Amino acid sequence: MKHRIDEAGVWNNNHIIEIVNLFKVYRGGVDVKALDNINLVIEEGEFLAIVGPSGSGKSTLLNMIGLLDTPTSGKILLKGIDITQISADERARLRNRELGFVFQYHHLLPEFTALENVMMPMLIAGVKKEEARATALQFLEDVGLGDRINSRPNQLSGGQNQRVAVARALANHPSVVIGDELTGNLDTKTSDLIYDLLRKLNKKINQTFILVTHDTELAEKTDRILRIVDGKLVCEMRREGDRFVSTEVCQTAEAE
Repeated sequence: MKHRIDEAGVWNNNHIIEIVNLFKVYRGGVDVKALDNINLVIEEGEFLAIVGPSGSGKSTLLNMIGLLDTPTSGKILLKGIDITQISADERARLRNRELGFVFQYHHLLPEFTALENVMMPMLIAGVKKEEARATALQFLEDVGLGDRINSRPNQLSGGQNQRVAVARALANHPSVVIGDELTGNLDTKTSDLIYDLLRKLNKKINQTFILVTHDTELAEKTDRILRIVDGKLVCEMRREGDRFVSTEVCQTAEAE
């Protein structure tokens, strides 16, 4: 496996993800360019949002980062590993060990309890059952569900199920947690609760979060906003104190 080497000849561990000249074209009767020359660096501990209109390429980019799809060309480095060049088995291993996922619909297994759902990724990774149970119990305590560990998804509210999904995403201590419209089905109060939970984890354990969202209020609570239109990264804003400052990308590339 090749690791990213910086100009000084040392691998920069802060670069959790580096995307270089990334293209994705869906072939058919008419070719569709879903991603158009994306270049991006995501640092360890970032709390960022990806926004843009429907069909702009947000979820496609997330699927690339999440090892759920492969690019037509370009590179994606995850902790220095070029994940576009590895085998399917290695992709599955990295997806289980390095990435956590929270989707709009929690996708919990209905026949299992909250505790069992959170244990599942660890058991798949080969963690011993007792260790997986102890870790799952701690995460469920962290998300405020220590008293609902034996409840199945149909016995929990939407917000509670989403908190179980967050605990499950964190179970293997992933480098990156990816959220795709994770508050899309929740009321404002529950959305705020989920955000507060993610932000607490971001600060407490320096957890990296990448959130795709249509929720402007959620995006504006992050530290960095990336805007994608027609497969292009057209705008990037970074938080400075209590406001966002546009980068050169926004000033030169936006043309909607």
